[in-house]
Amino acid sequence: MKSYTLKTPVSHNDKTFTTLTFRKPKVGDLMSMDKFEGETGKMIALLASISDTPIQVIKEIDLDDFGAMVSDLGDTLGNFHASTATGSM
Repeated sequence: MKSYTLKTPVSHNDKTFTTLTFRKPKVGDLMSMDKFEGETGKMIALLASISDTPIQVIKEIDLDDFGAMVSDLGDTLGNFHASTATGSM
């Protein structure tokens, strides 16, 4: 498991998210990505799934936090890491 502390916390449903904890993806997490189009949509779905975080929270993360978080997750994200962290979303 790997954690990332947001520089800018996100509020959703009367809860403030400051730190997200991610586990290694499983096949079911990949299936959750199939509902979304584009690399960014799939990445957001994957991050929500592997952190058990509402997708609305991931959508509200500042872009600076998003890039740093994806980069920090490194090997946890496998093939999805390289293209998203470099900004080719």
